[in-house]
Amino acid sequence: MKAAYIEKTGPPENVIFGDQPVPKGSGSQVVVQVAAVAVNPIDTYIRSGAVAFELPLPFIVGCDLAGTVEAVGPHVERFKIGDRVWGTNQGLLGRQGTFAEFAAVDECWLYPLPSAVDEKTAAACALVSVTAHLGLFRDAKLSGGETIFVHGGSGGVGSTVVQMAKAVGATVLTSDDAFNYNGEDISRAIERATEGRGVDVFWETQREPDFDQIVGAMAQRGRIVLMAGRETRPEFPVGPFYVKGCSMHGFAMFNASHDEQRESAGQISLWLSGGQLKPNIDRVLPLSETAAAHRLQEENTVQKAGTLSGKIVLTPS
Repeated sequence: MKAAYIEKTGPPENVIFGDQPVPKGSGSQVVVQVAAVAVNPIDTYIRSGAVAFELPLPFIVGCDLAGTVEAVGPHVERFKIGDRVWGTNQGLLGRQGTFAEFAAVDECWLYPLPSAVDEKTAAACALVSVTAHLGLFRDAKLSGGETIFVHGGSGGVGSTVVQMAKAVGATVLTSDDAFNYNGEDISRAIERATEGRGVDVFWETQREPDFDQIVGAMAQRGRIVLMAGRETRPEFPVGPFYVKGCSMHGFAMFNASHDEQRESAGQISLWLSGGQLKPNIDRVLPLSETAAAHRLQEENTVQKAGTLSGKIVLTPS
């Protein structure tokens, strides 16, 4: 089979597009004929070595996939040959990735793909949707009637957070579109927009958070969600934070259990079927262009090139 893989970590040019053995599903593994995959920033961090997981070599890159079950291991209980599936959390913690014509995935990381949802849509939504759902509902416990500010609402995770928050009846303010603070201090702009109350949830996607602004924007018992900024060590306003009774949640999606992720996936599939959740796909490329896709993602995530406005989806054929 054709696959995009690396033999050592490094720049995008280290990605090789070539032949690898077709995986055989053993135990509770499902062999998926891959129809679509998507690029995430974490894929580029692993490929470059910035995030140091122990990798099987050669290592097939990628977390997300959607496709059709080709074969099942002897202990598989939830799927059968011919089922359409989607999933994420591959290429992490020593697992092989998904950027190949076939992928062997433990059934606990796969979910039924609704008939109304195409594979490109599912792949584009996979990691970002599970990330958004865990942060919003497991951690921040957002509910209808509350107000959330999304700092970076046009990115992959941010735009998904916006859609999910609206789906449950929350009021959404973002730094990207309708809520335009025109260079004004964010906390002051939010105070004005909420008539002095502040926001119940502040979702931070930026790599260098300004906690003075964030805490200043919070309502009493507000919740802050952090999902970026591995190397940052910002100052923190302890006094205002605890006086308001705030809480803060930092998390990496890949640390969530398969049961937690499956619970998120069930609601995600419903929203995809109902049209409440729609990924912003910037472009679709052939799998052979994986190195170029990684370069483009890296330029926009790290260097802020501004040349990407949505997800990069790739297809094997």
